[in-house]
Amino acid sequence: MGRRIAVVLFNLGGPDGQDSVKPFLRNLFNDPAIIYAPPPLRQMLAWLISNTRGPKVAKEYAKMGGGSPIVPETLKQAEALKARLEQALPGDEVKVVLAMRYWKPFVADAVKALRAFQPDETVLLPLYPQFSTTTTGSSLKAWRDAGGGPARIVCCYPQEADFIAAHAKLIEESWIKAGSPENPRVLFSAHGLPEVVVERGDSYQWQVEQTVAAVAARLPQALRDHMVCYQSRVGPLKWIGPSTEEAIERASEDKRHIILSPIAFVSEHIETLIELDEEYAELAHEYGAPGYTRVPALGDHPDFMAALAGLTMSALDGEPGLKPPPGGAALCPAQFGRCPCRQAGAVLTGEQEAA
Repeated sequence: MGRRIAVVLFNLGGPDGQDSVKPFLRNLFNDPAIIYAPPPLRQMLAWLISNTRGPKVAKEYAKMGGGSPIVPETLKQAEALKARLEQALPGDEVKVVLAMRYWKPFVADAVKALRAFQPDETVLLPLYPQFSTTTTGSSLKAWRDAGGGPARIVCCYPQEADFIAAHAKLIEESWIKAGSPENPRVLFSAHGLPEVVVERGDSYQWQVEQTVAAVAARLPQALRDHMVCYQSRVGPLKWIGPSTEEAIERASEDKRHIILSPIAFVSEHIETLIELDEEYAELAHEYGAPGYTRVPALGDHPDFMAALAGLTMSALDGEPGLKPPPGGAALCPAQFGRCPCRQAGAVLTGEQEAA
């Protein structure tokens, strides 16, 4: 008799309609992994931000049909991953569920679905390729808080071969589709973080840079000129840089055709469809860039699906727990103390999350 295997896809989530924009934002900014503040102050700030930013953000979601496309996009990824796993694991029953952090279906919904399924093995697979306490770390804590049971946990995969190949192929294909313009510069844009998060030992920025280096090495010589940059700054804190705005300005001054790749996003959503496609495209035009081409997010690209299937299969080998296991080699350098592979017991604790 085959096994029952569950795969839980962690992602940010997004509002499914205009009425859910404010509660989505409130959930986002009430996360202690996002805003370091005691509960009363954090709750007040979350309420304030959601009410002040809500109307503007709702208008942006209205351009996309009223809500975020992230759940439909992730469902496509889930279906493609399930098909690959069923082919690779004949005789086993595979169930892939979504676990969104800030809107439905929530992590608690995934836990409930798996209680009904009663899997023999559960793999937690973040759709955040680069680990951060603000994304994967927060989702793992939500899993525990919701009563999620023991699982095999994929920490991150910033240099996974098929993941890198998918990015490189999409960048080259986008450049060719644009007419193979001369003097291109590839801007690898990732969601930013406040500097204080990195200073506290978060390895996200370092992992993004490892992804970029690996992708750049796979590109043809004509696309080797590149730059890492960070977008989506919110609030008064100093964020890691350079910003995507600064990178676009610099590329425009250098008379480079901009090829913009969303290097830390695996699905189309507000940061790609509005921020990259509209706001930054307009900025590039204002600065006089010779051209602006936006590379698609990975979506259900075959190479990315191969990466997710391979990560799942690897996680099913050996003992349950975090992958790599405590005895394995941690990817991140020692200064990134909040890397879960470097933490005692190899699994983030609630105290470590809130530290």
